[in-house]
Amino acid sequence: MRFVWAIIAFVLATVMIGAGIAQRTILEAPTTETAKISTDGAEPYVLIDGAVLASHPGAQTVRIDGTGQVFAAYGRTQDVTAWLAPTPYVHVTLGKDGEPTSKTVPASAPVEGASPTASPAGSDLWLDEFQQDGSLATTLRLPEDMSVLVASDGSAAAPSAMSVSWPTGATTPWAGPLLAGGIAMAVVGLVLYILALRHVRRSRGPRRKGLPLTQTQPIDLAVEEAEKGVITAAPTRRRLTIGRRRSVVALSALVAGGIALTGCSPEAWPDLQPGTTPSPTPSVIVPEGQGAPAVTQTQAERILTRISEQVQAADKANDPKAAAARLTGPALVERETNYRLRTALPKSEALPAIPSGDMTAFLPQAQNDWPRMFLAVVEDADGVGTVLTATQENPWAEYKVAYISSLRADASMNLAAKYVGAVAVEPNSPFLLMPPKDLAAAYADVLDKGAKSEFAGMFDEKSDTFRPLVAENRATLLKNFNETGEKTGRVSFLAEPGPSEPLSLVTLDSGAIVAVTVTENETIVPTDEDAVIKLGDNVVVKALSGVSQSSTGFRTRYTDQLYFFVPAQGSNDKIQLLASRSNVLDAKVVEKE
Repeated sequence: MRFVWAIIAFVLATVMIGAGIAQRTILEAPTTETAKISTDGAEPYVLIDGAVLASHPGAQTVRIDGTGQVFAAYGRTQDVTAWLAPTPYVHVTLGKDGEPTSKTVPASAPVEGASPTASPAGSDLWLDEFQQDGSLATTLRLPEDMSVLVASDGSAAAPSAMSVSWPTGATTPWAGPLLAGGIAMAVVGLVLYILALRHVRRSRGPRRKGLPLTQTQPIDLAVEEAEKGVITAAPTRRRLTIGRRRSVVALSALVAGGIALTGCSPEAWPDLQPGTTPSPTPSVIVPEGQGAPAVTQTQAERILTRISEQVQAADKANDPKAAAARLTGPALVERETNYRLRTALPKSEALPAIPSGDMTAFLPQAQNDWPRMFLAVVEDADGVGTVLTATQENPWAEYKVAYISSLRADASMNLAAKYVGAVAVEPNSPFLLMPPKDLAAAYADVLDKGAKSEFAGMFDEKSDTFRPLVAENRATLLKNFNETGEKTGRVSFLAEPGPSEPLSLVTLDSGAIVAVTVTENETIVPTDEDAVIKLGDNVVVKALSGVSQSSTGFRTRYTDQLYFFVPAQGSNDKIQLLASRSNVLDAKVVEKE
């Protein structure tokens, strides 16, 4: 009976393992669904719409087959279509039958600054890009409002053979249990088989007693055993061992095959975990009509890395044209002056490099059109924070840093979530304590007049670390000049708003972060007709003005890049200086009146 149960166990094991293997092989449903895309191969760009990518749930695997260089990038659909406006392209959309269909979109009117055959590689618009020779495959998880751009080099025809695949979600939840149960049943059958063999072995000993013999009759054991046909136990043990070994080998092969096919894939097992209910999280309400964030943080970090590398190369070559590719406004002006100084004075120090890396604060403008901007704070290895604002004029322009300053150590900014962004503030906005267009002039008046300025009460003096530095520098210059030239000349100071437009982004408390420039003028003129102003060891003014003395005097200008927090109108808070940076702008001989 033990053999019967062992055979039944082996049969069940075979059936269960066979059923499990069948689920993972011949009975397994397709794991992916693929949609093929083909075009006439005439246009330089193909746009795979987000509706096609999101037509099936799950990750999208995009495969592109070409003959040369293959390029793919993805971004917001509205950004990609704006970039493609000056050139014809193939737009792959979802047809009425649910299958991809393509149509050629003609170019719109030519746009200044855009090339119809521009290379798409390296554009700041893309959230990510891929490039490879021959063919390219990548797996994405894009929502419906994002699309994939396919091209070669921007001038040659784009690849015409593409496909998008999605997982079907097909699983074999009973393959694992069947294989595991079959293996367990095989082990049970083996145990029953061994127990049956052991029982047979114990029950096969001699059952009759030997005949009585006289004491004087000799016994020849060898002859007696031959006559009676006694079988020794050794051969029997060998046969049992061989049989058991074959069973173990067969079972091992069966178990190994089952384990190999089962693997550790979760789709081979049923999902027994109860559905989890997500815990509620605070919702962020996006104002109606507000645009999407101009860039993501990852995108902004990549842009800053590119800016840092390009400006570093420009710094090394003292090339203002190269710097102008990634800098604008006061950030470019201070670099141009520094290049002039380093050309005339090789030992002059270069300006600090544009920081890149992980951001400690980030706020993109919520804007669908152009121009766009984002604000970022990056800390160096010593924990010193640098705040900067980068702008993009149109879809084909690269982001350029316009303002850059050193953040105050204890400064705090109440910024909106990076995935929501913030709207820009109009220069004449009446909703702030002071309109951004008036901020530079008001602060310049405070620098000149101090507490006597009509605007002094609107600025927080305790948190302002820049005003004391300006006052100290002015006092030192005046003292040094008066030691030798008090009777023959005079020194005057004048701060005025800089030429750059203010850049502002709204904060969560209805205030705004506002970046402005202030120009400081230091003028030294003689008061005696026979006097001459000599520069002495002032090599900076000598290098910028081109002379070492003047009978009419010198005017040196400095540009101050300043970030302020401006509270909302009606707030009891004061305007706070958040960051500042000052560098020489130029030095010229005063024109004779």
